[in-house]
Amino acid sequence: MTRPRSSCKVYFCPKVRQFAPSGPGLKNVQAITLTAAEAESLRLRHIKNLQQIAAAKHMGISQSTFQRIFASASKKVSEALLTGKAITFLLPEGRLKKRVKKKYKNK
Repeated sequence: MTRPRSSCKVYFCPKVRQFAPSGPGLKNVQAITLTAAEAESLRLRHIKNLQQIAAAKHMGISQSTFQRIFASASKKVSEALLTGKAITFLLPEGRLKKRVKKKYKNK
């Protein structure tokens, strides 16, 4: 039996739900989905310039778990950019969504 996944803290909800390439003949592009945790890892590492240990602590997960999430997100974004695929964001679920709305209400 596998160990259940632990939840991580996500304090960010993107204002857009999808980025897609534009141009002639690009109406039916494939999409790659980023989870809320993957988007948060990219935000903390690249926008907030946190080191992995600090970002992991912020999300309430171990550094190795953060590294796996971040590596997955980086691979997905790279694939989308280099192959012309859309990027779709999944919203945080349940209690995380409420926490996001509450914390970023005025931003």
